[in-house]
Amino acid sequence: MSRIILIPGNGNDDVESSMWYPSVIGDLTDAKHPVTQHLLFPGGNFLQTFPDPYDAHEEIWIKYMEDEIEIGEQDVVIGHSSGAAAILRYVETRKVRGVVLVSAYHSDLDDPSEREAGYFNRPWNWDAISRNVEWITQFSSPSDHLVPIDEQRFVASKIVGIDYIELPNRGHFTRDHAFPELVTNVIQKMSS
Repeated sequence: MSRIILIPGNGNDDVESSMWYPSVIGDLTDAKHPVTQHLLFPGGNFLQTFPDPYDAHEEIWIKYMEDEIEIGEQDVVIGHSSGAAAILRYVETRKVRGVVLVSAYHSDLDDPSEREAGYFNRPWNWDAISRNVEWITQFSSPSDHLVPIDEQRFVASKIVGIDYIELPNRGHFTRDHAFPELVTNVIQKMSS
């Protein structure tokens, strides 16, 4: 049974009440197919603070995603910022149904803590990422002060069949308490 799962950005030790995370997860947990009225995510959701929340080391987060959350082939995963890097690395070697990337990036951005996290120390397998996911949507904003828009557009250019959406004046998507565009997009993807 499909679940909706959120992989947060680093630096967040209160994921359950942070930004748009609880609103989106709540809306999608309750979402129904427009014709059949069956729940789109009958397996429920996962929205919890991750271990190592400030540094988001790959070896800790990937193991947590695999062993504790047990992300599976029917799940849809939303990854925000470093959470986007984590889910991209995860799906290089594992299948999931859908992925939503928010403020995604592919390099360490010349940031020592990003470099130390481990996601950016080798090339990305974009072909495997594209193959292992039924659908991928990416949300970006030209006003993102942490991830340059060219970095985000590069990610989109590498993933086959991506649904790329740029929203003006949304920054790093940290000031919003709702994210209706994301909710609508996932409902459309899960209903087709």
